Amino acid sequence: MNKETSEMLVRTGRDTPMGNLMRRYWVPVLMSSEIGEPDGPQVRVTILGEKLLAFRDSAGLPGLIDEFCSHRGVSLYFGRNEENGIRCAYHGLKFDRNGKCVDVPSAPQSCARMNIKSYPCIERGGLLWAYMGPVEKMPEPPELEWATLPSSHIFISKRVQECNYLQAMEGGIDTAHVSYVHRYEVDNDPMHKDTKALDYIKADGNVIFEIEKQPFGLTLFGRRNGESDSYYWRITQWLFPWFTLIPPFGQHSLAGHIWVPIDDHNCWSWSVNFHPDKPLSDEERRQLEEGKGIHCEYEPGSFRPKANKDNDYLMDRQAQKDKRAYSGIFGFAMQDASLQESMGPIQDHEAERLLPTDKAIVMARRMLHEAVLGLEQGIEPPALSVSAQHVRAAGVLLEHSADPTAWAKEHLTDSRAHPVYSI
Repeated sequence: MNKETSEMLVRTGRDTPMGNLMRRYWVPVLMSSEIGEPDGPQVRVTILGEKLLAFRDSAGLPGLIDEFCSHRGVSLYFGRNEENGIRCAYHGLKFDRNGKCVDVPSAPQSCARMNIKSYPCIERGGLLWAYMGPVEKMPEPPELEWATLPSSHIFISKRVQECNYLQAMEGGIDTAHVSYVHRYEVDNDPMHKDTKALDYIKADGNVIFEIEKQPFGLTLFGRRNGESDSYYWRITQWLFPWFTLIPPFGQHSLAGHIWVPIDDHNCWSWSVNFHPDKPLSDEERRQLEEGKGIHCEYEPGSFRPKANKDNDYLMDRQAQKDKRAYSGIFGFAMQDASLQESMGPIQDHEAERLLPTDKAIVMARRMLHEAVLGLEQGIEPPALSVSAQHVRAAGVLLEHSADPTAWAKEHLTDSRAHPVYSI
């Protein structure tokens, strides 16, 4: 990828081409529980390079406003959340959840010119989502399957990943690495163990990909040898611009990710597990809370992983030698993050030499690039309709002669009308 294209894709701040594109979609900002109480403490949030504050007003309604007071630029994080607004601790200006200045004690007549930026918010799937684009272009609220389920059916975590969103998300699109970096831990992980899928994955590391461009993004068909008369297909979905749906394993819960830029050098990696038709069991929830599966343990009081670049991700060379951890790092999340962060805050895309297994990454980059260029020409971005989100990932055995794209079109494009397909 040349430098010009790379720069266009990785820069997401205000008034950048990619930033303008991403602001046309509902953005996951934080967990609803992080602003749990009316008039509770406001929370700093940086999304797409913008420093913001999230809070609940006295009625319990969420707000997302500029962090800084319009008067002298003081951080409203140090203000008071009371009586339906945030009051600046410096000179007492007060702002409601819509950014409207409702009080200037020293000059009441100045309220109208002291308003600050705010963004519309909704709550879905236990998350607070914001729309940061032109109000007249606001799409319908998200309808990803997990976002429409009862809280008992889903578990969501987030972690800071210290690299650009693009290289993190590309790890979610690239399923070929499962045969390597996760190879030794899958047998014991409670979200993957005791499934036939693992036998096929470990027996055939030479995965062959077919990629189909979709109105919602990409469908990735990863083919491995199955039984004597069949192939094992892992069907992954990439939903524009930052969602991935992971093929399930056996009867374990379904899973997915969201990759949201904090700024150009950091991103939020959201991880989701869910059952479409039943609650997560107490045991499943306990294991997820402990950081098993695609989740992780944290440094106390933060969303930074306990295993991080400052401690070499707690790498254990003896475990690597003993074939207990392929890279010597434990936990799927940090096995991936360690490698993606090792590329640097922003990968040098000009220096990479891609392989056939990178076809999906190339197509995703091209789709993002085309959407950015299209938006600059007045063409509406893809996948704004919520119907584009009604898809599901799958793992399935199909006869050698079967067409996986035709099968997926019939069985995966309206997720709620079909059972979960998993091996």
